[in-house]
Amino acid sequence: MEVMRATEYWQQAGAFYVRIQAMAKKHHITLRQEFDEHDGAGTKYIVILDDDFPIATARMYELDSESVMIGRVVVLPEYRNKGIGTLTISECEKWALDDGYKKCVIESRDNKVDFYKKLGFNLCGDDYIEGETFRCIRMEKELLNRPHT
Repeated sequence: MEVMRATEYWQQAGAFYVRIQAMAKKHHITLRQEFDEHDGAGTKYIVILDDDFPIATARMYELDSESVMIGRVVVLPEYRNKGIGTLTISECEKWALDDGYKKCVIESRDNKVDFYKKLGFNLCGDDYIEGETFRCIRMEKELLNRPHT
């Protein structure tokens, strides 16, 4: 597995590929719904590669000077339950720390809350967010300034 901080357009295409294959296609989400105002010049993308093939992704964008939103966390179906989602979130956290952020926020699908709890995220209340595609709940995690490998 290789981790890529997708800063160039050709690299970001890998993130878009994973999102289209594993989410938009599966859940009948239109491209307009999947790619919103948060997919722009300031958005950062993590792409996980298996032999140069994109298999997982997440995006990050700034909420404020201390916080980033992690979203669109997707792993191709054949690669799930192998720790790749955990790796993807970990890499987002590292990048956020490298950029000086102190907190990561996620709006988790209601059926993924336990996954994020295991990674140290905490619920921000119990109000659900009814999105266009999924029911979500806001979670956040304080980042610890520790050396990473």
